[in-house]
Amino acid sequence: MEPYELTVAEAAEAVRTRALSPVGLVDSALARTARVEPRLNAFTAVTADRARDAARRAEAEIARGAYRGPLHGMPFGLKDLIDVAGLATTASSRVRTGHRARADSTVAARLASAGAALVGKTHTHEFAYGLTTPQTVNAWDPDRVAGGSSGGSAVAVAAGAAAFALGTDTGGSIRVPAALNGVVGLKPTYGLVPRHGVTSLSWSLDHVGPLTRTVEDAGLVLAALVGHDPRDPASVAAPASDHWPHPDPDPADRADPADLTGLRVGVPDNYFFDRVDPEVEAAVRRAIGRLEDLGARLVDVEIPMTRYIRATHWGLMVPEASAYHERTLRAVPDLYEADIRVLLEAGELMTAGDYLRAQRARTLMRRAWRDMLEAVDVIAAPTVPLTAVESGRTAVTWGDGSTESVADAYVRLSAPADLTGVPALSLPVGLDAAGLPIGMQLMGKPFGEPAVLRAGHALERTGPARGLAPDRPA
Repeated sequence: MEPYELTVAEAAEAVRTRALSPVGLVDSALARTARVEPRLNAFTAVTADRARDAARRAEAEIARGAYRGPLHGMPFGLKDLIDVAGLATTASSRVRTGHRARADSTVAARLASAGAALVGKTHTHEFAYGLTTPQTVNAWDPDRVAGGSSGGSAVAVAAGAAAFALGTDTGGSIRVPAALNGVVGLKPTYGLVPRHGVTSLSWSLDHVGPLTRTVEDAGLVLAALVGHDPRDPASVAAPASDHWPHPDPDPADRADPADLTGLRVGVPDNYFFDRVDPEVEAAVRRAIGRLEDLGARLVDVEIPMTRYIRATHWGLMVPEASAYHERTLRAVPDLYEADIRVLLEAGELMTAGDYLRAQRARTLMRRAWRDMLEAVDVIAAPTVPLTAVESGRTAVTWGDGSTESVADAYVRLSAPADLTGVPALSLPVGLDAAGLPIGMQLMGKPFGEPAVLRAGHALERTGPARGLAPDRPA
């Protein structure tokens, strides 16, 4: 096994015990990047020299006993909305030509403090305003979409070019590409991970979170990111516990970490299984059955206010995005891709009344979800209703004859967690007949990351071993 094939947890243990050098680990990831990047196009920039410098520092620190923790020496990628001092933050847009960040974002600074090694900035759908990341191809099939908007981060992790990466999630932009590329994506509770220094799409919906190979790795990365930052008005402190967000704070008290006895899993009887590909539904329901086999108690739940989800999501995101881009849209409109420019121009036509009604609907939705979640610890559902579609495909026709745009289909099941701010984890639960990954979503109470991670980790430990995406020719 090559070092780049190791999970964060595996590599961290090897680095901690000095069985593996951080330099060797980073060199392995960079060699892997050089091999796969020409066909995948996951990165806007590869920062090889910076990564090797960080690896050499990590090696020297560990040699003198200054081990910083599980991310020390880990090669990682950052979605190119996230500032790193001295590097471009392109947002995968011509609008940002010549840009250089003046300071680190909060999350970049925290990962640097943890000793992680940045191997590159990853592609996003332009300014994160889309669900496909068209410049990047799917890690499992180059003829399929990568998903978005954190497509570059998901593909980099799925291909082994990075041990982990960060993405952002406003309507599903971490979880959608995670599901389509067979990796784990975690959207934390709203405000838990500070967004200072991260280019905004919609400030009342934006989240930052990790994409990883495993659920265990997602918890390790999340622990390094959380903590209040007054520069982000939405930032909140993590729960006061030395163990949070560990999914099992008292492992000595549990004979089997995969034992889910006492965990209440909500199974939606509306919305989340409507207009879902049969193979996706079957794989997710099998995974739910495994949760029950592991001791969880299944509880039927009704998702509230479903008729308002799409309108509320768009009613918040569209005007907020247009407000953020107001000056550049007027100054350099031709530098935006046509699909993004149309959305930004449309947002300027929305009224203040429409926006305020969306804010009120979101408040009511959060209350309704809080009440619903009193009966369960997590909700299990598909992440997306279908696997990765062919590049260029724009619409989906369902069995009932209805037609839906690909973007609307991919955002439909992920938007509720953004609107309500609850934590949501996507993890792989199988492959369809074409060999493409299927993702399941686990959603929890606000700050309920431990329960979500516990359920996901139990599925992971008891399921078949998962590797990297298979190498396929471009």
